[in-house]
Amino acid sequence: MQDMLTHLEKLRTDAAECALIRDLATDIQKRELFTKLAEHLAALAAEVEKAIAASGREGEAV
Repeated sequence: MQDMLTHLEKLRTDAAECALIRDLATDIQKRELFTKLAEHLAALAAEVEKAIAASGREGEAV
C-alpha cells in the first residue's frame, strides 16, 4: 500500500510541475503539450486513488 501512496504523490507532483511549466510557457505548442501532460498525469493519479480506495474496501470486507 505504501508504494501506491508513493506513486500517487509522485503523479500529483509531476502533474503540478507540468501545470506550472504550462503556465510559464510562451510557446503555444509547449503550452498545449504541458496541458495534455498535466491532464494525463492527473487522470493517472485519479486511477491510483481509485485503486487505493478499492483495496481499502476489499480489506474491510475480509
